[in-house]
Amino acid sequence: MSDLTFEQMLEESFKTIHSGEVVEGTVIDVKPEEIVLNIGYKSDGILTRNEYTNEPNVDLTTVTKVGDKMEVKVLKVNDGEGQVLLTYKRLAAEKGNKRIEDAFNTQEILTAKVTQVLDGGICVVVDEVRIFIPASLVSDVYEKDLSKYAGQEISFVITEYNPKRRRYIGNRKVLLVAEKEEKQRELYERIHEGDVVEGTVKNITDFGAFIDLGGADGLLHISEMSWGRVENPKKVFKVGDVVTVLIKEIAGNKIALSMKFEDANPWKDSAVKYAVGNVVTGKVARMTDFGAFIELENGVDALLHVSQISREHIEKPADVLKVGEEVTAKVVDFNEADKKISLSMKALLEPEKTEAAEEEEDADVVDVDIEAVIAQENDAE
Repeated sequence: MSDLTFEQMLEESFKTIHSGEVVEGTVIDVKPEEIVLNIGYKSDGILTRNEYTNEPNVDLTTVTKVGDKMEVKVLKVNDGEGQVLLTYKRLAAEKGNKRIEDAFNTQEILTAKVTQVLDGGICVVVDEVRIFIPASLVSDVYEKDLSKYAGQEISFVITEYNPKRRRYIGNRKVLLVAEKEEKQRELYERIHEGDVVEGTVKNITDFGAFIDLGGADGLLHISEMSWGRVENPKKVFKVGDVVTVLIKEIAGNKIALSMKFEDANPWKDSAVKYAVGNVVTGKVARMTDFGAFIELENGVDALLHVSQISREHIEKPADVLKVGEEVTAKVVDFNEADKKISLSMKALLEPEKTEAAEEEEDADVVDVDIEAVIAQENDAE
């Protein structure tokens, strides 16, 4: 017969545990702020919210349930109240450290949710390891406001691993640069001068618009936006517009674009429409001291020189014309090669009579004595 008491035998039936030991437990109770586990020891193990995760205000009833099994690490065998204090996050962090080390060595692409946005960057957590991504490595372009990344899942690689200082640095920029280079390579293999493609307006300046072609940007210069005159690109386009453009030239990594499609070229039939001698109508588009430019149609302007406005002397066109006014004039010169047309309003006026012409008209006039003619008619009767 054993000399041990029941209490002694019961105690011997439980395993011995030590601080730092990794044990497996079964969840026997869950509260929002703590989990109670049966770890096969004489006392139950207590896992608090702070030792479960670094994420604040997590309701533990939403992450586990009674009957679940968990691997945990012993922090204290006796917390002073006979309970065993456990940690899940520290064990996960140890495992995470190995995971991060492997990812650093192999440059594995990791994906995680952004848990915190700071002034100098953002933070993500991988297997309970907090990784910092500096603002300069978040994107391949400068971004002043990083708040849009809060809660987003992002991909990155580990570029610095220092477990002694608990310093883990991630880099998202390198992935974006590599992705952009690959898209650019594919784009340049696909496109050729003369191709018509779709793009998205990315940026607008006073001299043109930059169009994202899906791998590289092309420049749509203000002079190539229309056959007509464009005064300000910002009045024609807005960022995000989808446009159809012609690839005019590819020079190295520079792409010149155009929206002046040949089938819409207003000069295509101009030799017939604006032949010398034709009478045309247009609107005054702009004026200088030497003449007015008349828009005959979108993309076709003609010069009405100040000397061709009237027979009378005019100092400057603005004295008799105004922008937007409709005028009719005769084509007096047409140069298709240089796309130049000259007009004259004066040519439509009747020519002035010279003194010689007036004398000739007077010589043709016959004086008639009306009374004598009447008398002759009466005698004949």
